[in-house]
Amino acid sequence: MAGRDDLLLESILAGPRAGGRDVPPPRQVFVNRNLRMDKVEVVGFDMDYTLAIYQLLHLEELAFDLTVERMIRDRGWPDRLRQLRYDAEFVIRGLVIDKLTGNIFKMDRHNHVGRAYHGLVPVPREERYRTYRDERVSLSSPRFAWIDTLFSLPEAALFAQIIQMEETPEHRLDYERLFTDVRESMDQIHADETLKTQVKADLARFILRDPELGPALHKLRSAGKRLFLLTNSHLDYTEAVMRHVLDGVLPEYPSWRNYFDAVITAAGKPGFFAGSAPFTELDPTGAVVPGEVRLFERGRTYSGGNRTDLERLLSAGGDRVLYVGDHIYGDILRSKKSSQWRTCLVIEELEREIAWLDRNRGVLEEIAGLEDLRLRVDDEAVAHRAALNALERRLDRLEPEDPAAGPLEAERTRMKRELDVLRIALRDANAQIADLQATVEHGYNRYWGLTFKEGSENSRIGEQIEDYACVYTSRASNFVFYSPMQYFRVLRRAMPHEVAGLRLTPYGDSRA
Repeated sequence: MAGRDDLLLESILAGPRAGGRDVPPPRQVFVNRNLRMDKVEVVGFDMDYTLAIYQLLHLEELAFDLTVERMIRDRGWPDRLRQLRYDAEFVIRGLVIDKLTGNIFKMDRHNHVGRAYHGLVPVPREERYRTYRDERVSLSSPRFAWIDTLFSLPEAALFAQIIQMEETPEHRLDYERLFTDVRESMDQIHADETLKTQVKADLARFILRDPELGPALHKLRSAGKRLFLLTNSHLDYTEAVMRHVLDGVLPEYPSWRNYFDAVITAAGKPGFFAGSAPFTELDPTGAVVPGEVRLFERGRTYSGGNRTDLERLLSAGGDRVLYVGDHIYGDILRSKKSSQWRTCLVIEELEREIAWLDRNRGVLEEIAGLEDLRLRVDDEAVAHRAALNALERRLDRLEPEDPAAGPLEAERTRMKRELDVLRIALRDANAQIADLQATVEHGYNRYWGLTFKEGSENSRIGEQIEDYACVYTSRASNFVFYSPMQYFRVLRRAMPHEVAGLRLTPYGDSRA
């Protein structure tokens, strides 16, 4: 009987996933900490870059161009800045702007600076080492600006491109002033609705309508979970965007509001998570409705508020709440530090990186094999050097006419030859690994390589994802592929001493 059960189990596991569809890798949910969805009672969502997926190039070009106009009009920068065109490839999430040197750099998880640019020109290794090797980079220092959101990518590109255009050996820019002008000009086009007015005028150009978002939210609601929207955007923009992405997707939900038990706009994240601002109710025009908010009513809109009152009004808190957002600091880090909420990080660029790694799987496996070879060759070379040193000490103690000297000299010649072969093999393996890694990294992004790696280490932003997101995925709609009672289990993680004898790929897969 057991044998037949084993065969049946193999047959079940070899077949398609329950529900008739496998989840393609770019749409999977990836797990850093176990998450039992059957224990989650309430699921909250950010809006921008989470429920609303932006057509990034169109939005970033618009933000870049509008910021340039503000810098010329309000900050005294020359008209020639209008010649600049947004370079989307130059900027990725996880870069750091150094307001002292004008450099932009990428770090690994140990805060080691791996690559840096001044303008659009690479900083030479010697200068990079001199500037950053003996000093720990602290992202809390006012000297540095951490580009951890898609929202900030145009400002990093503009900062670098202005340096490239305006700086000469005789004229060094005031980098702090430049950064302040870029940051405040970009903040202004958001604050005065200049950017959002243009987005609202052509929503189809700027925001993707994801047909699986409605079904994903419906699936969660059908399992008895309550949903809330928590966004920093104001009511008029929220209304326009959410109508575009959800109205009419499913007949059961004629209005986007039907999906949510509570809608909170102008939330003031990240202060929302640790603050004490009260909730206020808004009427359809956005005016404040007098009176204290004693309960959330479906179909109504609220503003401001704080996490503690939200938990009280929803009668759920701690690990019974899952919050889905795109911003490591505003959505994920602060909610983890101030509460026990479970967290899901939406990383839009994950789809492209996974697809690239998939296309280069053969190269990655070749790198893994070479790294395994390099480790064995290096160990053998160390052993040969130690044995050769011991042999040479014995020979030094012998008299020239000693009959043992001849065989020992022959042994020394053989070992030297073998050591030369090992050294050549090590040099060749290092060169091949470097060339193959450059093929993978530079083919993805010629400036910065892979977003979530820096060399063989996690990048700083990759490490933050592991530290603060219970799970992460490329779209909020990816929950449609999973049961609303799914147990997302983390794979057992091994420390280096546990994987002795295992062959590891450079991107974390292991095989016996």
